[in-house]
Amino acid sequence: MCFSPSSSSFVASSSIHRAITAAIVLPATLVAASAFARVPPPDVTARSWVLVDATSNQVLASGNQDERSEPASLTKLMTAYLVFDALKSKKINMDETVMPSKAVRRVGTDESRMFIEANKPVTVHDLVYGMIIQSGNDAAIALAELVGDSESNFVSLMNAAAKQIGMENTHFADVNGMSDPQHYTTAGDLAVLSTRLIRDFPEYYSIFSVKDFTYNKIKQPNRNRLLWIDSTVDGLKTGHTQAAGYCLIATAKRPRDGVPDASRLVAVMMGEPKEHNRVQDSLKMLNYGYTAYDTLRLYKAGQVIESPRVYKGTENLVQAGVETDHYITVPKGMGDKVKPTVTYNDTIVAPIKKGQQIGTVKMMADGKEVAQFPLVALQDVPQAGFVGRTWDSLLMMWQKKK
Repeated sequence: MCFSPSSSSFVASSSIHRAITAAIVLPATLVAASAFARVPPPDVTARSWVLVDATSNQVLASGNQDERSEPASLTKLMTAYLVFDALKSKKINMDETVMPSKAVRRVGTDESRMFIEANKPVTVHDLVYGMIIQSGNDAAIALAELVGDSESNFVSLMNAAAKQIGMENTHFADVNGMSDPQHYTTAGDLAVLSTRLIRDFPEYYSIFSVKDFTYNKIKQPNRNRLLWIDSTVDGLKTGHTQAAGYCLIATAKRPRDGVPDASRLVAVMMGEPKEHNRVQDSLKMLNYGYTAYDTLRLYKAGQVIESPRVYKGTENLVQAGVETDHYITVPKGMGDKVKPTVTYNDTIVAPIKKGQQIGTVKMMADGKEVAQFPLVALQDVPQAGFVGRTWDSLLMMWQKKK
């Protein structure tokens, strides 16, 4: 997709792109815990699926998770991700009034919509709720034009964001998920998007749990039926087209020993044959995750794991640990087998900044890697003076010769 550098739409979308890129941090690797499973997952009728523990960032079970699929209205999770980013950075606000363009008229009567009208003012608040709860295609178009200056520019932002957060097998062609050969994703990529959306925008995430929304005197229910079936389910999104089948991303948060603020699982079901299959399979998979696995807190934020040697610094040692609480999810009864292994990037040389990654912690069980996360410096270590640096240079040379 090409834009003229002289056009105002290019300038607007480029500035948003830079802001979003700066705000996004690449996710930690999703490590499979399924290799250690002692209880097999339940059978499902989905063409592809995955169960992820969002607390520990691990895949607990999956089936064809890298198979290319049409996402249908699950696409709106990426639309929401960029809209939430614009809200958080105050580029737009919930009380802002939008004048939808004629583009909303192309939404067909057989498509999901919130029934906005072209050139009739509507607030960002109503558009966000209409897109998430009512799955309004018209709302998604209006929001895309607001944030991206045009729908095509916004789609470019969607693809850029997908790449930044690690959705390696995804490409978007529109903001709603209509069938198109260039519009595809995978269950695994949607799990990455879902966990990032929950983690990055907690202030807006609760909208996904709202059961109904009324606009223009038309009340429509949230299409996620699990919100009425299981009180621990608080999101996320449904999708359906003839090509995509019935899709559902369901997430729940339930108490667990060792997790102070409960544990969150995300189940992605793609290509189900019927609507009730996606509901039943999602619930079965969530229940499986909570009954077959335990989540353990490995380290608290700021906890010192090791104090490795630092060269050419004002200190000889640096406290190394983790900046946030770190968890691991393992099959029930396997927690005692998990042991940490620490590796360092290289010889550690000052200056060192607090938060700088200096190594990696790998959690091993029965000789296999269960999870990994960065080991960071918990303090600054400034560079030493001339004498200290010279002495440590000699020490480093001597050690290399050994």
